[in-house]
Amino acid sequence: MDDTQIDLQVLANAMTQGTPQSAALGFEFVSVEPCVGVLKVNWREDLVGDPDTGVIAGGVITTLLDHVSGLAVKAAKVDFNGTATLDLRIDYMRPAQPRRAIFGRAHCYKVTRSIAFVRASAYEDDPDDPIATAQGAFVLTGAPSGVSTQGAAKAAKP
Repeated sequence: MDDTQIDLQVLANAMTQGTPQSAALGFEFVSVEPCVGVLKVNWREDLVGDPDTGVIAGGVITTLLDHVSGLAVKAAKVDFNGTATLDLRIDYMRPAQPRRAIFGRAHCYKVTRSIAFVRASAYEDDPDDPIATAQGAFVLTGAPSGVSTQGAAKAAKP
């Protein structure tokens, strides 16, 4: 394992355990590579939105997509201090399956001097059968004027 992969794993673990919201929701690190991150949230009764169906609340999925998008931006290895969500559009395709863990996968496909663009999806087992998809823009806070975009890949499938 090279230093870049170790740095990304340290970052991913810090993001899942280091922020109160992700820790409270029980987000788990799954994988990270340049420009891409995957997180998971396990089903818990206290995360259910409708007790009659047993389906995780939509707000948990929204938070998962936002958080994994931030991970993808950080995994782009751009020189900046932090991120803030400028815009996050989420399209819900179907309800989540009851009592199932949900994965969130995000890809940072473009970085400008001050904005990063991300596509993400939430799913149970098959990324080709998403619960929801998202597209977002994230401001790079504290970005120097000559920020490097070498880590961000060209457009690709989320």
